[in-house]
Amino acid sequence: MTLVVVPEFLVTPDNCAAFLAAARADAEASVASEDGCLQFDVVVDDTVDPIRVLFYEVYRDEAAFKTHLETPHLAAFRDALTLCDEQPVRRFLRVVP
Repeated sequence: MTLVVVPEFLVTPDNCAAFLAAARADAEASVASEDGCLQFDVVVDDTVDPIRVLFYEVYRDEAAFKTHLETPHLAAFRDALTLCDEQPVRRFLRVVP
């Protein structure tokens, strides 16, 4: 089964543009350069303050996710974590594609 990882971040409106730029770069690089990254969506609930940002990441398996954790683009994204309040990461097994 494929692995779904759902990180969540709370971002103040004044930091949102910079945070989303970093998130977009990580998402695009993940899909483009990682064979095991099947999907990487960034979604926003901007009806609340702070803004809630979720990533919906789908990996072929646990090994593919572990590879993702070692990529240069994720290392670069980690710099953006100073712009937000990172929430606990949720993990799921996808049973229906």
